Formats: sequence, structure tokens, C-alpha cells
Amino acid sequence: MNSKNTQRIEMKSIEVEGRQIQYKVVGEGEPIVLVHGLSASSLWWKRNIPALSRQYCLYLVDLPGFGSLGYARHRFALMRAAAWLLKWMEGVGLQQAHFIGHSMGGYICLWIAAHHPEKVSSLVLISPAVSSSVHSVFDYLVPLIVSVRHLTPAFFPILAYDALRAGPLAIIRAASELLTVDVREELKMLNVPILLVWGEYDTLVPLSIGYLVRNEIKHARFLLLKRAGHVSMFDQYRQFNAAVLEFLRSCH
Repeated sequence: MNSKNTQRIEMKSIEVEGRQIQYKVVGEGEPIVLVHGLSASSLWWKRNIPALSRQYCLYLVDLPGFGSLGYARHRFALMRAAAWLLKWMEGVGLQQAHFIGHSMGGYICLWIAAHHPEKVSSLVLISPAVSSSVHSVFDYLVPLIVSVRHLTPAFFPILAYDALRAGPLAIIRAASELLTVDVREELKMLNVPILLVWGEYDTLVPLSIGYLVRNEIKHARFLLLKRAGHVSMFDQYRQFNAAVLEFLRSCH
């Protein structure tokens, strides 16, 4: 990659709820907060950072229990993660930002946009975990295994590394909570520009759910990424990056 086109990633540190948190900042311009999904970390955005950071200031932080914050002292709680992210924003000094959320992170971003719309300039939701085709954690394993078939080989080391850092308990607890979410009220409350992104071969949050969400959020744009699975922003990053930049330009 040409070094002239590569923005320098800064590591920064702040205290949130009595714990020192490291996060990354890269680029200049309006802020975008990137929120990862279940068993993930800020590493999952590595193919999106170069393009997006040329026009925006990206903030990447790992949620409690995952990535650099793996094996958190407290039991993972979905609603606590949303509150924690708001506290982190306050500490960093972000009054408002664009949010890009993947899977579980998409649900968290959606919840914040519904209950704290003043914090959100726009939303990009990548296969947000708003509903599931399975009803138990063990049923979750089958589509998870199937989804591996559609992963880009370059993604396997990231997936394995982050799964080890999170540990099985955090993953099981988070998956258990996601199976119980009900966002019908939140979907009605959304009033910010929204881009929904789904991978054609997503087996964890299937495309059929994407169409249901699109029907619920009438003003949302919808992007279907062909030959992409659940981690579509990695699988088809060029198309994803171009679509996100075009969407954000239209928000002005």
C-alpha cells in the first residue's frame, strides 16, 4: 500500500468506569465510531480504515469482554455495553458521530440511535443482530460453522485471535443475550439517515432478516453485497467502502 495514502493510526488511552482503555484514532474530518460485533475487535475493520480515514476521523474501540478488553471483570451485558460506549464517547469528547456497527455492534448502534438520537449523525448497520433464525446458543453453532465456508482466507487469523482473546464464556453470554433481543420499538424510533448492508451468503443473520428490517425502516437505504458472508465489510471491502463514502456524502 502506498504510504502517501496511508493515515497514521494513533493509540490513545482514557479511563472508563475505573479501567484504563486504549482506543485508536485515524484520519481527519467528521468523526466515525466503528463498533465491532460478537467475538470481534477493532481488527475487523482493517480493510475499511485506509479508504474511510482519507475523508473522516475514525474512532476504533474494543467493547468490554472482547479484543484488548477480553476477559473483562464483569459479566458481559448488551445494555451495559451501550451505556459503556456512551461513557467512552463522553470521556473522549465526542458530542456526535456517524456510527458504523457490525452484527452485535449494529444492534448497539441502533439502540443508541433510538434512545440518544442527539449522539448519532448517521448509521451504517452491517447485518445488525436484531433478530435470529435460531433459538439457542447451540443452534447458533450450525450457521456459525456454515458461515466459515464463506469467509475470506485472510480473515481466519483475525477470527481465531479474537476468539481466543474473548474466551468462550464471553462469546456464549453475548450470543445468549442476542438471541433474546427485541428491537421492534427501537426500529420505530429511528430518525437518522441509515444504510443497511447485508452479505448475500450471511448465515448468522440471514438476508431474509435484512429485508424485514428494510421494510420496518422505510427511509433506510439497502446494500446487498454479492459473494459476501456475515463479515461483508471485509469480504467485499472495496464495494463496501465506496458505498459508505457515497452514503455519508449524501447525509450533508
